[in-house]
Amino acid sequence: MNIVFDFGGVLFHWHPASFLARMWPGRDGDAMALAFFENYQGAWGEFDQGLISQDEVIARIAARNAWSEEQVRVVVEAVPAELALKPDTVALIEDLTAAGHRLFFLSNMPAPLAEHLERSHPLSRWFASGVFSSRVKHCKPARAIFDIAAERFGVAPDKLLLLDDHPANVQAARSLGWHAHLFTTAALARRELVQRGLLVGV
Repeated sequence: MNIVFDFGGVLFHWHPASFLARMWPGRDGDAMALAFFENYQGAWGEFDQGLISQDEVIARIAARNAWSEEQVRVVVEAVPAELALKPDTVALIEDLTAAGHRLFFLSNMPAPLAEHLERSHPLSRWFASGVFSSRVKHCKPARAIFDIAAERFGVAPDKLLLLDDHPANVQAARSLGWHAHLFTTAALARRELVQRGLLVGV
C-alpha cells in the first residue's frame, strides 16, 4: 500500500480557531477563523490554489471584514510558525517507511507556505513525491487534484490510502476509488494501519 499524508492537522499542527484566539485575544476564535479562512473558500481558497498572491489575499480578507491590512498581514505572516511538526505523526512516518511502504503527500497549501515547509523540513526524505494545491491550481476535495496526484505518484487509486483530517476530502478520495482514513490522532491512525495489516501492533 502507498500512504498519502495530508499536512495541516495531520503532519503539522493546525487549528485555526485556537490560532486566531491567540492572535486576537478576547475575540471568538471560531467566528474569527470562519471570517478569516471562510472554510478555505473565497480568497483563502484561491490562495490555496495559487490563483492569487499573499498581498492580494491580505487585501481581500481585510476589505471583506473591514479589518486593516496590517492586522491581517500579522496573522498571515504568523501562519508558518503555527505549522509545527506533530512528533507522533513523524514517528508514524518513520515506522511506515521502515515497514517498506512508499509515502506521498497531498496538501492544500498556498505557495509561500509550501516553500516554507520545504525549506524547514526533510520532505524529500520522508516522501517519494507530493502535490501542493498551489502548484497544480486545484484543491481537495475537487476530483482534479486526486487525478493529478495518482498520475504523478504512478499508482492506481485502489493502491493509495489517504490520511486526511477533513471529512469532505476523505469522502472525495473514496468516491474516486482511493482508500481513505479520517485522521484525528496519530494513535488512532496507527491503530487503523495495524488493522489493515500495514503495521505490526505493539
